[in-house]
Parts: sequence; structure tokens; C-alpha cells
Amino acid sequence: MEKFVPFEKMSKKQQRKINSEKRGSWNGVNPVTRIADTDKKKYRRKKLHYSMWQI
Repeated sequence: MEKFVPFEKMSKKQQRKINSEKRGSWNGVNPVTRIADTDKKKYRRKKLHYSMWQI
């Protein structure tokens, strides 16, 4: 039987292993490539920057 070791006292490698096991799976979905539905009428704080040479 393994002796109990507090998480804080484990090596960084062991902590990473436990953390990765706790994380959930995205089931093949890449969250970076997801695009939220954008509403054309919504208020945007970011100003549109037009160059005077873009005419």
C-alpha cells in the first residue's frame, strides 16, 4: 500500500500527472477553432480604423 503524500509535497512531475488526469476531455472538439455566433447589430467597443489611403 502506498503512503499518502500531500499534493503540495509531491514533485512537480507527479502534480502535473494528477492535474492532467483531473482535467476533462473535449471529445475531439478543438475549442480554439470555435467561433461564437456574432450579432451584426451588437455594440462593439473596438473602433474601426480606416486609413485615409484606403479610399
